[in-house]
Amino acid sequence: MAGFAILSVSQLNQYIKSVFESDQGLDSVYLRGEISNFTNHYSSGHLYFTLKDAGAAIKAVMFKGAAAYLKFKPENGMSVIVQGRVSVYPRDGVYQIYVNDMQPDGAGALAVAFEQLKRRLAEEGVFDEEHKKPIPQYPAKIGIITSKTGAVIQDICNVLTRRFPAVEAELYPVQVQGAEAHKQIIAAIKRADAEKSCDVIIIARGGGSVEDLWCFNEESLAWAIYDCETPIISAVGHETDYTIADFAADLRTPTPSAAAELAVADREELLYRIAAFSLEMRLQVESRIRAYRGTLEKFSDKQRQNIVEMYIFQNLRRVKELSSIIEREKNIHFARAREQLRSMTLLLDSVSPTRQLLGGYAAVSRESGRITSAAEVGVGEEITLQFSDGSVCAKVTEVTLERKGD
Repeated sequence: MAGFAILSVSQLNQYIKSVFESDQGLDSVYLRGEISNFTNHYSSGHLYFTLKDAGAAIKAVMFKGAAAYLKFKPENGMSVIVQGRVSVYPRDGVYQIYVNDMQPDGAGALAVAFEQLKRRLAEEGVFDEEHKKPIPQYPAKIGIITSKTGAVIQDICNVLTRRFPAVEAELYPVQVQGAEAHKQIIAAIKRADAEKSCDVIIIARGGGSVEDLWCFNEESLAWAIYDCETPIISAVGHETDYTIADFAADLRTPTPSAAAELAVADREELLYRIAAFSLEMRLQVESRIRAYRGTLEKFSDKQRQNIVEMYIFQNLRRVKELSSIIEREKNIHFARAREQLRSMTLLLDSVSPTRQLLGGYAAVSRESGRITSAAEVGVGEEITLQFSDGSVCAKVTEVTLERKGD
């Protein structure tokens, strides 16, 4: 073999690798294929698998840095589209594709991740009906976990006030969108549950894209809902939006307003039912009195007297027992009513215009009514400034208007 250069295996494989890497056509390729021989090296975070179709196969590796951005879990048999560079692994002398990105072939990555997590949590019993807690019929206090801004909290409070004004609502403000939102929601659930002051918790947010609602699809949030001892109503997105939180909650509603509707009874309906029940009871009592009167008329005066005395004697103790029960229930009812009245008084006092004046503010008016804008006042006009302890009359000498956008 004189005159021929003799290469080592390593030198040959390195040469072939350099040839592959000098080919720009192999620097970024897209492949469609089915995953097989999938291995997840949990210690390193690297993913190793084979990508195949009906006639061929190629080895593939996705390193930890790229795999961390996957929204779904690759599985054997899954059809995917990958992007990466083709090169040679010198140690084994085989070429493979080094994957930078991977997407499911067909359904989006988020849709696949949603179905994978939903299936796994269902197998672990997180969605089991026997675990779900009943929603109390007459809650005294409702915890609301949502953003402190926006229309959701206003919609919920408006419905609660309209249907059952006596109920108390407490807001646990959180972010409802973004990478850290689910951590805030979990913390709010744990806080409300630990305080033991709420009879039911509503988790709510308005509609949005799949990405906007994704914080409600986190596994840790599903387990927090599962572990919560206080019943939870999920009201995320619109009617067609479903999240993992919806399946984990004790009750799912299509909108935040619907959650408020189902959380409390309708005051008007309750009053109607009470009135109907009272009428039915009165009619039954009158009917029994007529029946007893007809029976007594069949006996002589002495017999009627004996029957009446015996009836009174037999039922006197029962009447005393019922009187005690009625008295006790009345006291309990009045105590609850007084507490609800106190809560409503404090709530009304907190939003009273007079309380706002105590902070140094004044209400401006003239004879024709309130003034809410500087543009309504003219130079030389007499106005009244109402403070918390009295009023002051003033004459306008100058009007300065702020330009919008300044």
